[in-house]
Amino acid sequence: MVSAAELTSPRSPRVVAARRLGRRGFRGKERRFLAEGPQAVREAVAHRTPEGPTLLELFATAEAAERHSGLLERARAAGCAVHRASDEVVAGLSQTVTPQGLVGVCRFLDRPLAEILAARPRLVAVLAHVRDPGNAGTVLRCADAAGADAVILTDASVDLYNPKAVRASAGSLFHLPVAVGVPVASAAAGLAQAGVRVLAADGGGERDLDTELDAGAMGGPTAWIFGNEAWGLPPETRALADAVVRVPLHGRAESLNLATAAAVCLYASARAQRAPGGCRAAGTGGGDGTGGGPGLAG
Repeated sequence: MVSAAELTSPRSPRVVAARRLGRRGFRGKERRFLAEGPQAVREAVAHRTPEGPTLLELFATAEAAERHSGLLERARAAGCAVHRASDEVVAGLSQTVTPQGLVGVCRFLDRPLAEILAARPRLVAVLAHVRDPGNAGTVLRCADAAGADAVILTDASVDLYNPKAVRASAGSLFHLPVAVGVPVASAAAGLAQAGVRVLAADGGGERDLDTELDAGAMGGPTAWIFGNEAWGLPPETRALADAVVRVPLHGRAESLNLATAAAVCLYASARAQRAPGGCRAAGTGGGDGTGGGPGLAG
């Protein structure tokens, strides 16, 4: 359906209800979050949760409605309530400096850890104590690009539905299963029981990523635990892993930031799993999982 009249007042009950989703407490209570911009809205339209369509409401300025008319048509066809809204209303819902004219209200997407483990994942990113929403969203995007099967955010990590995390995921939030609020010990134990080797990524690791690759040790189902941006993984978390692995630094840089290190580790696993003898290699029953999406510069 399309609202008959343009929403022009930021105090409209419908607008106020949506704007409250910018706060974590309201998001958790309503199990709803905001997705901003055409890319996120496009992915939300195509996504469904077991509870129903993911995109529930869409606020669009007149300019955005004209520019993205096809997207609005698909949203309406999916049963989404589409509201025409003034620039002021949409700007009030937006968390960016230059709003793109589209803001959607979406259902929460996270799935239970047991459901993720039952699917026998072969590549998983575990975010432990990750507090920066931009980093969390970027790691999720890296995991998606590397063909990971799931992402797990521990109970000490940032809110998955923080607007900055949603934006940084660049739509990948809608592409792969995510579990949230999982104690890191429960995640590690569950993954191990599912036959997944658990590796902790840490600059002080006793094992070197290149050495692990050369030894042929990276081709099986693997979960990577990534830690806090500033202080890495605490000893008790490193102790949960089968091995603590460092990314080798061949130049003079002191370290890699979280998202870069995650990309290196996840792609190393992705390549090893697709090599002869790897768990995704031809003839092992694993699909390739690659696609023809945009390049890294996108």
